[in-house]
This record gives sequence, structure tokens and C-alpha cells, in this order.
Amino acid sequence: MTEIPADRSYRALLRVPTLGRVILSMQIARTAQSMLSVAIVLFTLAEYDSPGLAGLVTFASIFPGLVVSPIAGALLDRHGRVRLIVVDYAVALASLTLIGGLALADLLPAWLLVLIALVSSVTGIFSHTGLRSLFPILVPRPLWERVNAVDSNGYVVATIIGPPLAAALVATIGGPTTILAIAVAFGVAAVVIVRVPEPHVESASTGRLFADAWQGVLYFWRNLTLRGLGLSLSLVNLAMGMTTIVIPLTVIEVLGAGQAAVGLVFALAGVSGMLSVFAFGRVDTRGREWPMIVIPMFLSAGAVALILPAVGAGGMEVGLVAGLVFLAAHSVTIGLLQGPLDIALFTVRQRRTDPAWMGRAFAVSMAVNFVGFPIGAAAAGAIATISLPAAVVLGVVACLAGGVAAAVLVPRH
Repeated sequence: MTEIPADRSYRALLRVPTLGRVILSMQIARTAQSMLSVAIVLFTLAEYDSPGLAGLVTFASIFPGLVVSPIAGALLDRHGRVRLIVVDYAVALASLTLIGGLALADLLPAWLLVLIALVSSVTGIFSHTGLRSLFPILVPRPLWERVNAVDSNGYVVATIIGPPLAAALVATIGGPTTILAIAVAFGVAAVVIVRVPEPHVESASTGRLFADAWQGVLYFWRNLTLRGLGLSLSLVNLAMGMTTIVIPLTVIEVLGAGQAAVGLVFALAGVSGMLSVFAFGRVDTRGREWPMIVIPMFLSAGAVALILPAVGAGGMEVGLVAGLVFLAAHSVTIGLLQGPLDIALFTVRQRRTDPAWMGRAFAVSMAVNFVGFPIGAAAAGAIATISLPAAVVLGVVACLAGGVAAAVLVPRH
């Protein structure tokens, strides 16, 4: 772990060797990921006219990678983070090129699209966990809140840029070509990070891959903080997965707005989230993690409920402008809540995890945290064909349940 003078400013991060290249690669890849989350839904709706298939493709592009997370974590601890991050970006480049090329040639049936998404998702945990477990190794402990703010804002900036850009590209050059452009972005991210040297870190290993993977699962389960965060965040992420399907359907089919409006709604969460994350990144979270995690989870239920008028819950017909205002209010509120939640979450996980176990523990923890997202997307895709308001209510209930779980299961100290 790099040692630097006791300067806790964001400027101090600039003196950490190789961190700049890691962050640049991360930002390019996360922007591509953010573009893909919108582009793949719009592409599927346009090509196959099926909300259910859109939810299934989203599920397939995420869930298998979460299932293999214990093995991925063991590989990260044994073989290093940087090289496996590059592997994931290369797989993304290849799979998206295949999807875009086959779609342009009109040779992409729905089953093949789902299959490619399934296969490509397996390596996704390498970059997500690899980056998050790399930061506390590269950066000294006094700067963890700062680098966690940069980490969180990596997603925020991607949310500002990615969805509007993806929606605009799909509207102008078509879904298949947009998918190919996103593939190129992953290739650029791989080139940027490929020459970053692997940092040395001690790892607790048995020398056997599956034994190491199982021990990572046990470490996660026995760590009360990781286990409590896993259950509570998986519930909240059901709602976040739901919005990836419900918001495009609401904007396009209920309100009758164009595809570009979908990207703008998502981008508002990024703008407010950036301000919130940088503000809370300056806060010393020690001893404050519990309320910074629990309170935003409960408030997220109210933010999700703001979608209900836009989808016509209770027979309401609010019109185009009012509907977009409700969706915008939802996005802005979610962004503001992201700051305290992300900073406290990332930092408490780093503080309460042995560095020798960070690859495996983070892989399993992040997978369990995020497992609700693909399930929420798949469920929303199925429920939305019957009732959009019912899908939103599912998200509200999930946020409330997540808040209760966090309050009860996450230790205060």
C-alpha cells in the first residue's frame, strides 16, 4: 500500500503511482457499460418488440457472472487484478462485436442474443471486483474516502454521459451500429490499463482454486458486515433493476416521448449523484457508516414511488410534461441518495475486510449485493407486460425491505 504524506485532499490522489491510468481506463469502460445498459434494452425493444426479452437479455448479461463470483475472486487473489480486468474488456469487445455484426447481417435470432449475453457475462466480475479491490491496495488508508468518491463518481459520470449518448446513437445510427461502437470503447479501455504493473499483495491461499473459492464464500458469510450488506443491497437493487426496464417503457410507450428522452432521464441521476458523491467523499465516515447506509435505503422507496404517476398508477393520466417531471424527480433523488450510501458502503467494506482476502471477499460481496439487479430487470420485463404500476410497487417494497434488513443486520461498529 502506497505511503504518502498526511494530505487528505483529492489532489493527493494524483501522487499515487499508476492511479491515473487505472481511473482513465475505468471511466472509459464504465461509460461503455452505462451505454450498453440502455442500448441493449432499446435495441431489443426495436428489433424484437418484447419487454420480456429485454428483461431476459439484461438478466443474462449480468447474472451468470455473479454466480461464478467466488471462483473469479479466487483468481483475482491468485493471479492479479490488472490482467483479469483486461481479459474482461477483451471478452466484452468480442461479444459486442459479434452481436452488432450478426444483427447488421440479420442473423441474430433472440435465442442467440441471450446465449451471447450469457457467455459474455461470466468475466464481468473481473473488472467490477478487480477495480474495487485494487483501489485500497494502491491508495493509502487516509485517502480511502477520496478514492471511493472517485470510484463512485466513475459510475456517476458514466450515468451522465452513457445513457444520453447511447439513446442518441440508437436513434440516429441504429442499435447494431451503436453496439459496435460500445465494443470499440471496451477495446480502448483495455489498451489504457494493459501496461499497469500488478501491485504485490499477500493472499491467503490453499493452492487449490475451488478450495480458495469456497473459503471466500465462508469468509463472506462469517463477516457480519459483508453478509448484512449483501442481503440489504440485493433487495434495494431489485428496484434499480426494475427501473432499467420500466423507465424506457414509460418514456416511449406510455408518455410517447422519443428514445433520446430515455437517456436524459437516466443522466439526471448522474448529475445529482456527482454533486452528492463529491460532497460526501470529503466526510470522515468512521463511526457514521450505519446511518449513511440505512437512511438512504429507506428514502429510496420514496424516490421509486415517484415513478407511479408517470406509469398511470390508479388510472392517472398525467401527460407528457408532468410524466417526465415525475421521472426526472425520481432520477435526481436517486442520485442525491447515492453519495452517502456509496461512500459509506465502499469504505466500511474496505475497513472490515482483511487485505489478504479482498479479491474473494469483494467478489462474493459485490455479487450478492448486485444479484437483485438482474432479477429485478427480468421480473420487471415479465410484470410490465401485464402492469407497469405493479412493477414499480415491487421496487418500492424492495427498498423498504432492504432498509429494514440493513438496520437489523449491518453492525454499527
